[in-house]
Amino acid sequence: MPDRPNILLLFTDDQRFDTVHALGNGRISTPNMDRLVARGTAFTHAHIPCGTSGAVCMPSRAMLHTGRTLFHLQGAGETIPPKHTTLGECLRAAGYRTFGTGKWHNGPASYHRSFTDGDEIFFGGMADHWNVPVYRFDPSGKYDATCPIVDNPMASNEVRLRRCDHIEAGKHSSELLADAAVRFIEGYQDTAPVFAYVSFLAPHDPRTMPREYLGMYDPADIELPPNYMEAHPFDNGELWVRDELLAAFPRTPDEVRRHIAEYYAMISHVDAQIGRVLQALETGGMLQDTIIVFAGDNGLALGQHGLMGKQNCYDHSVRVPLVFAGPGVPAGVSTDARAYLLDIFATLCELVDAPRPDSVEGQSLVKAMGDPAEKVRDTLYLAYVGKHRAVTDGRHKLIEYVVDGERSMTQLFDLHDDPWELHNLAQEPAHADKVSQLRAEMLRYRDEWDDRQTEWGKTFWGACEF
Repeated sequence: MPDRPNILLLFTDDQRFDTVHALGNGRISTPNMDRLVARGTAFTHAHIPCGTSGAVCMPSRAMLHTGRTLFHLQGAGETIPPKHTTLGECLRAAGYRTFGTGKWHNGPASYHRSFTDGDEIFFGGMADHWNVPVYRFDPSGKYDATCPIVDNPMASNEVRLRRCDHIEAGKHSSELLADAAVRFIEGYQDTAPVFAYVSFLAPHDPRTMPREYLGMYDPADIELPPNYMEAHPFDNGELWVRDELLAAFPRTPDEVRRHIAEYYAMISHVDAQIGRVLQALETGGMLQDTIIVFAGDNGLALGQHGLMGKQNCYDHSVRVPLVFAGPGVPAGVSTDARAYLLDIFATLCELVDAPRPDSVEGQSLVKAMGDPAEKVRDTLYLAYVGKHRAVTDGRHKLIEYVVDGERSMTQLFDLHDDPWELHNLAQEPAHADKVSQLRAEMLRYRDEWDDRQTEWGKTFWGACEF
């Protein structure tokens, strides 16, 4: 047995917080995610701080791998600056062999310094799941090869060069990445502990999966969420961003049901691939010595509030699944502690007794695993580009909007009585004090996170002074 436990970090793409059977969604089949929930601690109110780009997953992943807050990434996005120690770098320094497969949306240089091993590496944001442009591991870190591919053969024969050294045609991305992880685990002979990062492309669109999984969910049986709407009730400044164009306007019940059925099918398929990776650990005698983290990079609306994407501060888009299991983690625990994905870094450092880099701003969640009264932080700050800012204290959420350079809307929701965020209380006199209190907290975060110094913050706060 290694001196420190192994670590397996399973990361899905666009998976919302409420898409795990064991955590309350009785309509979806996720037996392997359920297994992790039973073996570990689930953070049911894990969030991302939202994003500084329509591609919310890019800063989300940078925060995960650096433990830094949204506006302190200092250029991170397509690349993570060398001054930000990555999780892989930290664990390498602590004696780990580090393996990465799947989506790495933050540049080859930061991947190279994070991982000693890898395979089937995808540096893009999204791809056809059956034709993924990927790289083999390159010890030099160059990753400069390109391959010609037809982006949309049904629409045209336009050929473009994609950054990759091969294309795995005909194999679904979730299976491709599970295969890579299983090969690495089965072939591992070193005595050093392992950090394996398996970053799936699913359930991100285009939502395609083997037919047997699509057959698990009949759209006619899908129940529409209580906050389904044909259209968002006001202009939030992002009604025409890329994700919102995936369904027609107005949103129809039948189309939303179809999207949800396909979403669930993709999640069930990726769940099966997670099961294969867990089985490889178990067969190799590594499971009991491995800390497993399961999480998603952001949520997705899929018809809630008349939206389809994640470019907003509603719970369906900023809350994500987060489960820890394995050595040092209590089993069968569920906590509503206010966590961010960027806390994973600090938490793993504590669990494996690795020195935590000074650049990490996230907080360890270890205490919250054993103490239900531990909430980690009093409030959470959420921000989307220069248009949306929000604060939640767990009970209430305040969202402020700036559209076309002007402050346009204030929302206040009671998340206990109104978890679907349907009833705006902001203009009710009985809630004036709560609005003032959360606005003060928003200003505190603005200054603490240096939001006003960013281009997004200048746009938002230049129009939104309380």
